[in-house]
Amino acid sequence: MKQLQALIFDVDGTLSDTERDGHLVAFNKAFADAGLDWNWTVEIYGDLLTVTGGKERIKYFLERYLPDFRPEGEFETFVADLHAAKTEHYKALMVDPGLPLRPGVERLLREARDAGMRLAIATTTTPANVTALLRNSLAEDAEDWFDVIAAGDVVPAKKPAPDIFVWAMEQLNLPPESCMAIEDSDNGVKSVRGAGIRSLLITVNDYTRHQDFSDATLVVDHLGDEGQPSKVLAGPDLVNGQVDLDALRNIHQYAWK
Repeated sequence: MKQLQALIFDVDGTLSDTERDGHLVAFNKAFADAGLDWNWTVEIYGDLLTVTGGKERIKYFLERYLPDFRPEGEFETFVADLHAAKTEHYKALMVDPGLPLRPGVERLLREARDAGMRLAIATTTTPANVTALLRNSLAEDAEDWFDVIAAGDVVPAKKPAPDIFVWAMEQLNLPPESCMAIEDSDNGVKSVRGAGIRSLLITVNDYTRHQDFSDATLVVDHLGDEGQPSKVLAGPDLVNGQVDLDALRNIHQYAWK
């Protein structure tokens, strides 16, 4: 029997709908501050989400939509400064107006923490963004709930490369068979699988619900809360309205049987 010892969470789109209501808004604010007439729509941002990482997304946007654009000064510095300004806007948005966690996220995190399950984060977003979300949407000390926060440029290759999950497991000192990943995107699936983790729960959102999750163990619409039950979209029906710790253990055993 493979004992589940740690849960490794993605952040954007998994813990909260931060992509649409946080990052997209912050990018457009940063563009306005810089005097750029760029406006990323929900649809454009959906296309840009095929690339992970904020700086990488800016570069992809220019390559795809504005190939003739040339900034004043050095290109990498321009991108880094624009992304840094966007991060400041994002952090401010986490305070006012703030973003709610997705259904069931806080419930599950508290249950797992109370039961002694180890918690980790593996995300391509910057550490400052993770901190801003956790402190303002979960608890002031929420960073301390996690044994490992693997974020941003801690590894050179971002998702769909497996590096961020490999690094997180190294810090946890746990093998893949002791870990479960909770993700929301096809890039996340590729990253998790590449790291050797077979136990994978997907919680879809508006940006990702039509992506290919055939390699996931189980796909749900969200984790579920009282009065807002979780719905299984693909995989074994091991969830009874809410994804709780017992359900995760059953999913983990199913993945490794």
